[in-house]
Amino acid sequence: MPNELLRPVTITGSRTSHGQVVDEIGMAIVCGEFPVGSVLPGDVELAQRFQVSRTVLREAMKTLAAKGLVVAKARIGTRVTSRQFWNMFDGDVLSWHFECGVSEDFLLSLYEVRLAFEPAAAALAAEKATPQAIARLRHLAEDLGNPDHTVESLAMADLRFHMALADASGNPFMSTLGSLIKAALVGAFKLSSAPVDMGRARDVKTTHLAIVEAIEKRDQPAARAAMEKVILVGRERARSNFATQHK
Repeated sequence: MPNELLRPVTITGSRTSHGQVVDEIGMAIVCGEFPVGSVLPGDVELAQRFQVSRTVLREAMKTLAAKGLVVAKARIGTRVTSRQFWNMFDGDVLSWHFECGVSEDFLLSLYEVRLAFEPAAAALAAEKATPQAIARLRHLAEDLGNPDHTVESLAMADLRFHMALADASGNPFMSTLGSLIKAALVGAFKLSSAPVDMGRARDVKTTHLAIVEAIEKRDQPAARAAMEKVILVGRERARSNFATQHK
């Protein structure tokens, strides 16, 4: 059975030659095979390595440049940029980090960004969400308490809730945070090995229903606080699981 949560963060079609080159070079950069400041091999060598035309290779380099990973320099070649220029909101860049293995600091940084944005999204939803959007959020929150959830299916249900809430905020910029939210949940999932127990599923359902109820009451401060609680609990669980796996 394919692992739905661990599919690439971005939604793509079939894997083209262009996509394969982007994926392999991008991951090699993030994993350190091509270190920051180094110059990538020349077009001829890379074209031979990936068995693609130079046209495909050039388009792949444009894609990597758009993600902030490389920059082309006349008479020098294509250089790997400093990490500060990498687009960390890009789904592929986030996926490559998790494929290479992330640190506790990296994972906790994701939760810090979620704390900066998602409580605001919940407050906006309390102001703007339609009755239909609220009904959907309630349905998704109720589903979190399903006793048949596995670790993966619970993470997927959690993702669906948070993405629906971003949409319910009525702010299109919030919806663009989907890759970051998914990356945080992928990280938490990868750190979780214990099966989901009834108590945990019930707690997750309760904390998420608190968000929905605050939104339904149009209580923006309560919606913000309820979302903050959900993220902080998730952060502590991720930190605990990370410590367990790295003893």
